[in-house]
Amino acid sequence: MNTPRVPTLLASLRPALVLFLLLSVLTGFLYPLLVTGVAQLLFPARAAGSIVTRDGHAVGSRLIGQSFSDPKYFWGRPSATTPQPYNGTASTGSNLGPLNPALLDAIKPRVAALRAADPGNGAPVPIDLVTASASGLDPEISLAAANYQAPRVARARGLAPERVQALIAQHAEGTLLGVLGEPRVNVLELNLALDALK
Repeated sequence: MNTPRVPTLLASLRPALVLFLLLSVLTGFLYPLLVTGVAQLLFPARAAGSIVTRDGHAVGSRLIGQSFSDPKYFWGRPSATTPQPYNGTASTGSNLGPLNPALLDAIKPRVAALRAADPGNGAPVPIDLVTASASGLDPEISLAAANYQAPRVARARGLAPERVQALIAQHAEGTLLGVLGEPRVNVLELNLALDALK
């Protein structure tokens, strides 16, 4: 009479190890390689980071904001990343709740800086100029935020306000699929267009 054989430990672990190695190769190597290849083929600029160039030199990314503080430039949303602003490696949730006193403490100096840069502007400050986005890296501002800054930029550059307003309208992007989000403008691209004006 044959007694049932007790499987060895190795025989029990072999299917798990084979499956682990197979899935590691599939999901850790082949799938990312396939997705990257398809992205490079169909969307080469986006897959490469949406780099913005000027005179053959990279000046930034269309996807990550930059810090502008000169009055002759449009300013973007505040960045919540540290130790430097718009640090892509430090992006994390940065929104404070509306009842959090730290939110008001962060907003007050930002409003003061905007008012100091343009003392004659009595219009209400758009909220996106004084609050950070969820990632802290937002490269865009609302059209209201751009129009709020237009008089300051026009004055600092010696341009007619109508010319700056036309430039904002020219670089405005609509809502996603006509319903999601709000019209906006990419700050880096708008500032580069300002520098290109003759």
